[in-house]
Amino acid sequence: MTNTLSKHERNLSALIHASTFSKFFIPFGNFIIPLVLWTANKKEYEFVDYNGKQALNFQLSLLLYSIIIGLASIPFFIGVLPELFDFGHLGFDRLQNFNSFNIRFDSDDFRFGRWWLPFGISGLLQAALMVVNIVYTILAVIRTNEGQAFAYPITVKFIK
Repeated sequence: MTNTLSKHERNLSALIHASTFSKFFIPFGNFIIPLVLWTANKKEYEFVDYNGKQALNFQLSLLLYSIIIGLASIPFFIGVLPELFDFGHLGFDRLQNFNSFNIRFDSDDFRFGRWWLPFGISGLLQAALMVVNIVYTILAVIRTNEGQAFAYPITVKFIK
């Protein structure tokens, strides 16, 4: 497949993969820009068609996984919701002690311990998805620019 590919075809395929980084500057740029590049060139070049599908499927899969991780953290949030908004330690019930100011920290003052765990795990999983996105997109750009076919891992085939 490397011998028959033109430099323009390889560069265009690499640009489709690299354009997914536009999500850091343009909302939904990781879908819009590769989609525009892919649809404009998919009939002319088979290699561009393959790589456009790969890039879009990978981005859609990561969006799906991100939504699943977010939805999985909702029951944990609802379970600690009453404690989260219990502002007894910050509320108006201590205004009578305003003149007797002292600084004292008890472990009972820090009530956020229980809900940090699920959100911490959810945040770590979201960060792991971001790292996977960055690493495999860079690999895809490099391999595609060399003329090799690249298939992303953990990808659901939305576009066939």
